[in-house]
Amino acid sequence: MFRFGNNWDNILGGESEKDYYKQLRLFLKQEYNSPNFDVYPDMNDIFNAFKLTDYNDVKAVILGQDPYHGKGQAHGLCFSVKDGVKPPPSLVNIYKELQDDLGFTPPKSGNLTKWAKNGVLLLNAVLTVREGQAGSHAGKGWEKFTDRAIECLNERDEPICFLLWGGYAKSKASLITNPRHHVLPAVHPSPLSAYNGFFGCRHFSLCNKLLGYEIDWNLNT
Repeated sequence: MFRFGNNWDNILGGESEKDYYKQLRLFLKQEYNSPNFDVYPDMNDIFNAFKLTDYNDVKAVILGQDPYHGKGQAHGLCFSVKDGVKPPPSLVNIYKELQDDLGFTPPKSGNLTKWAKNGVLLLNAVLTVREGQAGSHAGKGWEKFTDRAIECLNERDEPICFLLWGGYAKSKASLITNPRHHVLPAVHPSPLSAYNGFFGCRHFSLCNKLLGYEIDWNLNT
């Protein structure tokens, strides 16, 4: 069973009793115990997005698809990698847009934990993956779990900015029906698409403007 140590426990706790989640747990037990491949992130890091950003503290949501599938990269936050790991191309482009938008020098580290602690929920739709096999844990139940998290955030009265980058993330816009919230769509920051609308989207400053206060997006402080 999952434990976040904050308000998400009460909000999502009932999911653990549902059939889809019980089946997901059995699947994950088999996957993590397999001698034939590795699964990422480490089991202790699967729920870091929820552990680091309490439900009541969420100011913005950045939605990814599934974790990085390279060794040592994923640690439970979308687009983020552990300290000492080279930032992947999509994250490099996120840093470029951050610099162009707010003037912040790109950090050397690809670790986005500071954003998570500042109220940015860095949520992948699927929370686990086999090494070298993108999308390998899709359709196993994680989407139901994370969709429920988005639905619960949609119920909040305090405004939230949802930054939906890429077609998959934008497909979740239908879950966000509360007019108090703000949906900011753009193409994915991947090198394949970033020049078609991610660069220049200015989502970081726009998010601050829409919320009426500053999220600290500077990772160098």
